[in-house]
Amino acid sequence: MSTPTAELSRLTQRWERFRSGRDTSLADAHGWLTLTSFHWLPTTASVLPGIPGLWSSDGTAASLTAAAEDHLTLVKSGEPVNGTVTALLVDEESLLWVSYGSVVVELGMRANRYMIRTRDALSPTFTHFAGVPVFDYNPNLVVTGAFTRFAAPRAEAIATANPEVPGSAEFVGEVSFELAGTQYRLDAEAGALGSLVITFHDASNNISTAPWRKIELSRPRPDGSVVLDFNRAINYPSAFSDFGTCPQPVANNTLAVAIEAGERDPRK
Repeated sequence: MSTPTAELSRLTQRWERFRSGRDTSLADAHGWLTLTSFHWLPTTASVLPGIPGLWSSDGTAASLTAAAEDHLTLVKSGEPVNGTVTALLVDEESLLWVSYGSVVVELGMRANRYMIRTRDALSPTFTHFAGVPVFDYNPNLVVTGAFTRFAAPRAEAIATANPEVPGSAEFVGEVSFELAGTQYRLDAEAGALGSLVITFHDASNNISTAPWRKIELSRPRPDGSVVLDFNRAINYPSAFSDFGTCPQPVANNTLAVAIEAGERDPRK
């Protein structure tokens, strides 16, 4: 069934506003497009490639030792690092810790190990960014489904974009819908303000789209119905950088059809 011209124009304009907001959110001076390295912290104070200072972790806290000539400053206070500073995080927590020149160093804990990532505002991925490539709006890839909440959230071990970082996801229910004559039931996580998030594979992955993507669904209606708008499928940070630790879909969340809607693979 074709969409009337006036309605298609309205829907396209609403989607274009979504796209504008998405591109603006990515264009942050030390956001996801600026990732330039990933390092696990060693157990003894060591130099890491291209990064001033001596870095280490005893498994409980992260430590950085630097001299004035390293020109490192604490992001939060702006104070120079001249001596040893420490930080304590819990698993999956991150902190924009110190900076030097155009670089901010993010400290994080992943799989109960401390790591750092550099975020460089002069990264070519960031400085050359002119918006994520996308498919044209397709009203046929907006489908209505039904959400069924689990009796209790279900935790499941998952893989991530980094093979050294195991992950986990907590699913609150499943979304069922029909697409191209096939019925699907995909596991959904809780998003903000009652929304649902579905991370999925489809047949376009590694051809015209990134290895996986995600969509966010608005809060289910009282009758459990939800709208899946695949035009709003977006990439994880790992689609733009080799240094992401983004969650992969569970095996169940695989669509047999090519979802050529939403964001394309930015590296193709």
